[in-house]
Formats: sequence, C-alpha cells, structure tokens
Amino acid sequence: MKITLVAGSNRKHATSTKLSRYIEQQLVSNGHEVAFFDLYEKPIPFYSPDTSLNTDLHLIELKAIMLQSHAIILSTPDYHGSISGVLKNALDHLGFAHFDSKVVLSVSSAGGLVGMSSLTQLQTIIRNVHGINCPEWISIGSGQHGFTEDGAPEQLKVKERVHTTLQYFLRMAAKLA
Repeated sequence: MKITLVAGSNRKHATSTKLSRYIEQQLVSNGHEVAFFDLYEKPIPFYSPDTSLNTDLHLIELKAIMLQSHAIILSTPDYHGSISGVLKNALDHLGFAHFDSKVVLSVSSAGGLVGMSSLTQLQTIIRNVHGINCPEWISIGSGQHGFTEDGAPEQLKVKERVHTTLQYFLRMAAKLA
C-alpha cells in the first residue's frame, strides 16, 4: 500500500518528526511504500487563493504524492492546543482530490499530557476535505519524548501504542483502498 506521511513541524529536531520517522520505519518493515514529506526540510509558500503557486517544486511534490497515496498520516506538534501553522498551511493548499475516501491517521506530540485539541482539530479538517478519519490516533506527551539512536521510542508504552494503532489504521485503509 502507498502511504503518504506528512511531518508537520518547522523545528529541526521535532519530537513529532522523530515519532513520524519511527512510524515510517514500522510501515516500511511491513512492506508498505511510504512517501515521507517533511515540512521543515521542504517548506511550502503561504497559501493564498489569489496566487497561483503552480511552479513551487515542494508544493508540486506534495500534491503529487498525496494524489498517489492510498492512505495518509499527518503528524503535528501541539502548539497552544492546535496544529502547527506549517501543517495548516500545507492542508490549505490541498483539497478533496487529495483526501477523498482515503483513511487518515492523526499523530501529535505535545508538551503537556497529550495533544487532544490538536488531534480533534486535525480530524475536523480531514472531514471537511472528505478524508476518512481513523478512529484511533497516536499522541505522545510530556515524559514520552525520548528516542534511541536508532529512532525507536524509549518507552515501551509508546512503541505498543504505535504498533497497535498502525495495525488498526492499515486494516481500515486496506478495506477502503
């Protein structure tokens, strides 16, 4: 299955991006094709309905991999109870064609306990572009941000949550792909 994973932080060593890279490793090791798009490494211009941005290479790439995917994972840090500005900006550039009837898994990393507000806001956006929200999500909070040198979460609880949620997400996506 082709899965697009968008890491929605504009911070170099973001915990949400580290978590996304671990998720990518798990998907690839299970035989899935993953297109990883990191908004820190590949920033896209600010969305404006008055401006045509058909020549921005990062935006062209993002739109293409989103169209080709069977399922999508969106990852965000929790900033003041919401998703990151760079992820919201990227989503504003996308539309029905990129999400329609695709299962979307939401992932968050919060400085507090968990990123409930950012995850529910992300799911609201997905519904509005006709994506299908996975009822499960992944959120890590304070005290769960540690990762080993090989990219795995230090806490067994986080690894188990990722594994369990990915299995649910993949079963759901396979049925709808």
